[in-house]
This record gives sequence, C-alpha cells and structure tokens, in this order.
Amino acid sequence: MMDMKTKAEVRRHLKEVLAGMSEADRHRKSIAACALLAASPEFAAAGVVMLYLSTPHELDTAPLALKCWQAGKTVVVPKVSWDQRRMLPVEITSLQTDITVTGPNIREPIAGKPIPLDLIDLVVVPGLGFSSAGYRIGRGMGFYDRFLAQPDFIGLSCGLSFHEQVIDNVPVLDYDVPLAMLVTDQGITRFASQCIVE
Repeated sequence: MMDMKTKAEVRRHLKEVLAGMSEADRHRKSIAACALLAASPEFAAAGVVMLYLSTPHELDTAPLALKCWQAGKTVVVPKVSWDQRRMLPVEITSLQTDITVTGPNIREPIAGKPIPLDLIDLVVVPGLGFSSAGYRIGRGMGFYDRFLAQPDFIGLSCGLSFHEQVIDNVPVLDYDVPLAMLVTDQGITRFASQCIVE
C-alpha cells in the first residue's frame, strides 16, 4: 500500500482522493455510511449525539442529523473558538438556520445552548483519513484530539468517512487520541472494548 512518512504527505494524498470523488458518489456513500451508523446499537443507545457540519468534500452528516431528530435525540455541533483553539458543543435544531462559515470553510452555529461534555453519548468525528487501528488524521489543528482527551468526555468517539479515506497507517503522535469505532459506507469497525457489540 502507500509508504507515507509524514502527516503532510498523507494529508496531501487524501485531499486529492476526496477532491477526485464525484458529487453523485459522495452523496450515495454519505447516505450509506449514515444509514450504517444509524442502525448501530451505539447510535440507538445515544441520547445526545455530537456531529460535525460537513464541508463540501467531506462525508455529508445531514442524513444522520435528520435520523437523530426523528428518533428524538439531541443534536450537538461544535462552535469553534479559534483564538482559544477549542470547540464548544452547542445544541442545534436545524441545519439551515443560524449557521455561518468561519475559519477554513468551517460551518458552525451562530449561537446555541451549550451542552456539558459528560452528557454527550456519541461524538461523530471527521477526518481526512483513518487507519485500521483506530487513529485519524485531521486537518492539522488538533481540535478533536484536544476535545476527546478532556476528562469530562465519557462517551464514544466514532470516525465517519468514505471507504477511500481508510489507509493502512496514519502517523501517530503522543497527543493523538484513538477512536472507539469507525463507520464507512462499507461497514463498521470497532476498536475499543466499551463499544456495544452487536
């Protein structure tokens, strides 16, 4: 497979992979991945689900947000504090209203009710790539690694990606936090013992 040494090289390759996907493929695979996660016992057990608001090349989380609301779940998304380099989880009730674009094309809520970390049952984590060992490579700002490492967060972390984003190895640094599970358009992989086994 790929013999990539640095995070910069891996990021460059994965950005090319994502940019090369057609809109139709991205839509079809987003629906498939969201349906797999929504059918999982981890999703069924979660009352509060934290999602990311997708950028144009990312897997679209909108179908998952709709499934959450249909099931009576609370949907939380990150509001980013760029100067403090941290994310505040806030509740949203719509994907269309009170959403703005900040930073490097990041969609986030203008306002919202803050939700304590210990109430979040499931965090759906974005990434450029994911390894078969449960590690991810993001865009290099470390927001999710810092968020998941907070002691108040006791829920499950779930990567959500296209199958094309799964690679053999991701360069791992000391502060990188492994995920509990990964869902792609082709299946679910669980990495941690705290996941519910089907």
